[in-house]
Amino acid sequence: MPDNGGQSFELPKTRRRSDLFSTQATRDDAQREKVQDIPLALIDDFPDHPYPVEADEEMQAMAESVRAIGIHTPALVRPKEDGRYELVSGHRRKMACQLAEREFLPCIVREMTPDEAIVVMVDSNLQREKVPPCAKGKAFKMKLDALNRQGKRTDLISVENQPKLRKTSRQIVAEDAGESQDKIRAYVRLTFLVPALQQLIDVGKIAFRIGEHLSYLQENEQVELLDAMQAQDATPSPAQAIKMKQFSQEGKLTSEVIQSIMMEEKPNQRDKITFSSDKFKSYFKPGTPVQTMEQTIIKALELYRKHERKREGPGL
Repeated sequence: MPDNGGQSFELPKTRRRSDLFSTQATRDDAQREKVQDIPLALIDDFPDHPYPVEADEEMQAMAESVRAIGIHTPALVRPKEDGRYELVSGHRRKMACQLAEREFLPCIVREMTPDEAIVVMVDSNLQREKVPPCAKGKAFKMKLDALNRQGKRTDLISVENQPKLRKTSRQIVAEDAGESQDKIRAYVRLTFLVPALQQLIDVGKIAFRIGEHLSYLQENEQVELLDAMQAQDATPSPAQAIKMKQFSQEGKLTSEVIQSIMMEEKPNQRDKITFSSDKFKSYFKPGTPVQTMEQTIIKALELYRKHERKREGPGL
């Protein structure tokens, strides 16, 4: 045995026979992601998926397209330990396949950690044209939490002749979404609203900024506000929302205070007169449409105005 001078050394690790005879192109091909047809029964939706997927008219049209020509863009899934798959991107395509009664969904299978999957899921869906505000808020919060759990980032701000500065999670989310950091914070605030208020924001009955102010109310205060809104058939104005936020932060927002604030006159309600149709039904035949009653009342008021002008005489 040759003398090695008392120094220990390791023999190079042997390669598998298949590796010895494979080319670099073959090895690269083995690592390349490929599209696979995976049974829908094995694909689970992403946990707490924030983006709504509904069987509306647009989805029905998508299902008809899938039934006719199939799926052109594959979905993205990650493998689970139990042999199933978790859907990262492609929830609408999955529903379209279900409605089209197809058994398989073309997918790219990619190994990802749960937090990596959250980031990809959020970013891949933000390009959709119609994403409700509260859905965006939940998505942004999920991504922020995932980035914070990861702890470190490689994309740093490089400043010439200065040490590198680490970006905050909010900066990263804002840049990826094309929004300001303040707008991201406002979206995330919507996640603090009870579901009923979130629904009113998503359908446009409560403005985005008003919802942001209301998100600072405690949950029980939000429920009491909903009761007041229903009783008065009204939504809070920006000024009323800010006032309730201030009272809440001071610990003074009781149900009585909420009722009092909601009864305050709004700028767009000044000099506004409203009448119930019940007050005028006795002057019309049974079954007269409300629109007809309204037109008749307006004509009567015009005749009254002409009569008053004649009575007052010229020159007045």
